Order: sequence, then C-alpha cells, then structure tokens
Amino acid sequence: MATQAQSRAGSAGWSALFGLGLLLVFAGERLIGSGTWRALTGVGVVLVLAAIGARALRMKRLDGEARRIESALAALYALAALGLLFYFAQSDLARSVLSAPLEKGSPKLAGALAALWPVLIVLSMVPVAMVEMAYASVARAPRLESGRIYDALLSGVGLACALVFAFSAYYVASERDHKIDLSYFRTARPGESTRKIIRTLDQPIQISMFFPPANEVHEEVAGYFDDLKKESKMLEVHEYDPALDPSKAKELGVTGNGVVVISRGTKKQLFNVGLELDAARGQLANLDKEMQKRLLQVARPQRTAYLTAGHGERTAFPSGDTDKRPTVRDLRQMLGQEGYQVKDLSAAEGLAADVPADAGLVLIIGPQKPFMPEEVAALDRYLEKGGRMLIALDPEAGLDEKELLGKLGLAFHPQTLCNDQIYARKTYQPSDRANIATGSYSSHPVVTTLGRLGMRAPMVLLGAGWLDETKPKPPEVSIDFPVRAHPATWADLNGNFTFDSPAEKRKGWYLAAAVTYKKLGEKLAKDGKNEGRALILTDSDALSDGVLGNPGNAYFALDGTRWLSGDESISGTVSSEVDVPIAHTHKEDLFWFYSTIFLAPLLALGAGWLATRRRRPSVGQGSNKEAA
Repeated sequence: MATQAQSRAGSAGWSALFGLGLLLVFAGERLIGSGTWRALTGVGVVLVLAAIGARALRMKRLDGEARRIESALAALYALAALGLLFYFAQSDLARSVLSAPLEKGSPKLAGALAALWPVLIVLSMVPVAMVEMAYASVARAPRLESGRIYDALLSGVGLACALVFAFSAYYVASERDHKIDLSYFRTARPGESTRKIIRTLDQPIQISMFFPPANEVHEEVAGYFDDLKKESKMLEVHEYDPALDPSKAKELGVTGNGVVVISRGTKKQLFNVGLELDAARGQLANLDKEMQKRLLQVARPQRTAYLTAGHGERTAFPSGDTDKRPTVRDLRQMLGQEGYQVKDLSAAEGLAADVPADAGLVLIIGPQKPFMPEEVAALDRYLEKGGRMLIALDPEAGLDEKELLGKLGLAFHPQTLCNDQIYARKTYQPSDRANIATGSYSSHPVVTTLGRLGMRAPMVLLGAGWLDETKPKPPEVSIDFPVRAHPATWADLNGNFTFDSPAEKRKGWYLAAAVTYKKLGEKLAKDGKNEGRALILTDSDALSDGVLGNPGNAYFALDGTRWLSGDESISGTVSSEVDVPIAHTHKEDLFWFYSTIFLAPLLALGAGWLATRRRRPSVGQGSNKEAA
C-alpha cells in the first residue's frame, strides 16, 4: 500500500510543472522573441528538465505497476523534450552554435523539424493530461487500477493523433486551395422550337464562331451547331480566329475570341460566350435560348407590335406613385426577341381613327377604363382585315368589356376565381387562394407546348375572372378555350376566399379563349393572312414581370404570340440545362413535414421493437432450458 500511495502522491504537481515549463518556452519564443524577457525561455527549459529529473527519480523508487506507469509518463516527458530540441535546432538560437542556419544548409530538414516539433509536444501533453486525470480518479482507491490508467493513456494518444490529423488536413487544404464544382452542368442541346426554325428557313444563315485552337468552350459550342445543322442545308457553320482572319472579324464586328455571330445579308447578331469553361457555364446552359432569340431576329422580317395605352393598361414603367401593379417589361422583351418592334398606341397616336397599317400585333394588357366607341370600332375594323390581338383583362377592374369582346362572341365575368387545393402561396393568408394554378390544356396551337407538359408546367394566375360564349355566338367567329381552371375552382362571389355552397360552384372555368374571325363567304388564303385572330386571357398578372418567369406562363405567352403571328409551326420547347431548384406544392410540403416529424421516428421505433422482439426468447423456451 505504501508503494501505491507514493505512486499517486505529487504526480499531478510534476506534470503541472512540466506544462508550465513548456508554456514559458512558448511565451519566450513565440510571444516575446527578443529582449530580456526572452529569458523566460531559459526558465521554461529549466522547469522542463527539473520535471523530467523528478519523474526519473520517482520511477527508480517505485516498482510493479506503479513503475510501469511512471516509465510511460517519463517517456512522454522525453517525447516533449525531443520536440523542444527539434524546435531549437531550426530556430534562430541555433545560429549562434551552427556556422550557417539550418534552413540554408538543409532547408528540407529545417522544414521537417518545423512541422515535427509541435506534433511531438501534442503527442506528449494530451496523453499526460489524460493519465493525470485517471490518477486523480483513483486517488482514494484501495489499490492502483492500472487498467484504467492505461486506457486513459491510449485514449490520450488517440485524441492527440486526431488533433494532429485535423490540423495537418487544415494546413494542406489551405496550402492546396483547390475547389471542386460538383454542381450539375451540361451544354444545352438544340430544342424542338429551334430545330423547327432551322427547318423553315428559306434563305441561308451563316454561323461564324471565333475561337482559338484547342479551346474547351469551342468544343461545346461546335457540338451544338453540329447537331443543329443536320436539320437544314440552309444553316452554314464556319470557324475563324481573329488573329488569322482579321478581315472577317472586322467585317462582322468581332474584336476578340469567344464570340458567335449569326448573320444573313446585312443582319447580324453577336453572342459573347467566353473562352474559360468555368466562366462560360451559364452561357452554355442557356445556349439554345440565346441562339433561338438571335435566329428569330435574323431570320424573321421586322414587325411592329402596339401596346394600347390611355385606359390604365400595364406599361413598361409605373404610370405614377399610386400604380403598384407589376409592369410588362418582360413581355416587351419577349416580343423584341420574337422580332417585334414594340410601340405604344393610344387615342393620341391615332387609335381613335384607325389601327396603324404596319401593326402585326395589338396588345391590350390590363385596362382599368373602358375603350371609347371610336377605339372599339377601329379595333373591330383591324380584326376584320386579318388583324391579330392579345387581350388580358382583370376582374378587379370591374369591367366586363362587353363592347370590346362582343365581336369575338365572348362574355367576360369579372368574378375572382379561388381554389383551396392547388394555388400559389404568397402571403400564407386565405387571400392566396385567388392565386390559382392550372395544368388543364386543350390541343389548340396556343398551348402546343403546355399540352405536352401538363402539370409539369402549370400556369399561375393571380386573381382571374372567367369567360363564356355569348348567346347567340356570331357566325363569323370560331372559339376554342385552350386553358381551363382546376375542377376544384370556384367563383368567389362574396370575396371571403372561402367556398360557400350552394351559392358558389366548383368547376373548370374558362380562363383563356382563342378566337378566329373570318367574314362569311370569304375564301381563306392558304397562309391565313386574311383571318383575324384574338387571344383573350382573364388575368393580366399572368403576363406581368415576375409571373411571366414561370415556365407555364412563359410558354403560353410565347406560343400564343406565335399563333397570333402565324408562326405556330415553330412552337415547341426550348432546351435549357440550368439547374432549377426543387419546389413543392402545399400538399407535398405537409407530407414531408409530418413524415419527418412523426413517420420517420415511428419507423425507427418499430424497427427497434421488431429487432428486440426477435432476440427475446419465449417463456416456454426459457423453462425448457432451465429444466435441461
């Protein structure tokens, strides 16, 4: 017992003295470094040596398990002392002993010692601390529990190795700072709509690519056009380098590499892709969209689209401080990409007299005031001559636009539609039920793309009314309703956003109408030039900025304007490889919420219960074993 008591007496004190010595060396070398206060280094070294000597004397006085434990502690002290020796060998103190600094004579050895000395000290001091804590826990035990102390020693060595590995990994990561992009990326392939544009070309179009040899971006772009030129011999693809073909670069207005030029005659469109693959990823992911936009501007003749004004319509900019409605800048931009020059048309610009002769399309987006009789008459005459109109109304304006829609055989009901099953959440209030969504489409060319996508590309309408045919319908018109509401939608008659039966009915209301107008007895031309067309939508918010970014709304606007322009043959999807964030409906969010809160824990508990039940022997089996 005397030997065990001696082995536990004063051990922590010598370890504390040893640690204090190391701390003083650190302060003298790393915090001070010069001057008289650097004498702390000498004091620290003296304390370290004193602690090692005291530990060696204790080891000689003891025997048995106590001696082996003291031997382990002495070895750890010696390991830390070796770390100090390595430090001094590569420090500036060695210059007074060596003829030349170690970092000049043996730079690799100096670097190795600089990395090794802190490792040795950590591998020493962490196990020492763990052993001393184990000593303290058995201070009053009747006998020395060497097993617990050895476990503490091994745990300390493991922890020290983990710390060394963590700091080494951090150092290597900071020195070798390489980023790995694991995000999805692929260059877009030619989409259905772009292929149709190429197939319908009647004149050659030249694609000029300006890239240096052996460029990664050039390979991606060349692959896109190699696939596209299979659709028609009218697409000619050429490759240039501004350094080798300066005259061609000057002719097309190119000043450097990484540029694609689409040209036909005097028309040309430039697209700067870039030369570095990492920087060009966004351009390549949207390559089909950008190419289609420029192809249309080069291949199609310039046309004019008129946006009516003077009746509170949505415009590219707010009409005043009180106008808080979203604008239609995105719609104007889309029309520009389709080859239209967009202008305003009001009574002051001649709408009260007649629609301009160059009007390829007239758009009426969200009027808040009724049109004058003279303006309605001008629009009627425009339709009779084969004009094309896009009309988007709002129920909150309270206008039925009877005069405007009468010639089209339609009646607009300014009653806000609501749905409590499928809707777009915005404020998380009952009023969100007026933000209806639908994927119910017909087979009309206006919804060529949407008809194939269905609920994969739903249209969103933020407060829509509904349409119906007038009785009797004018014989000159043919009407199709390409978009219908979800069957659970109702007309909110009292404005409380709650379904009140039996006054309110759920059904698939008509949200849009495609109308063709042809005078009776008139022979329709093969190109349909003398056929009037109109597309009516019951919510102008669906074409406003932000909402038009929804794929369902974008495809409706794009295919709708192409049908109005007679270009329905090029309608189709646009290829894009942009990584779109995952979105859930309200029901899906509820499912994932409750499944993670309740279902997953219940499954884990059930699996555990089944596992324990299978391991537990039955009462009969236990009795038989005892009897045996």
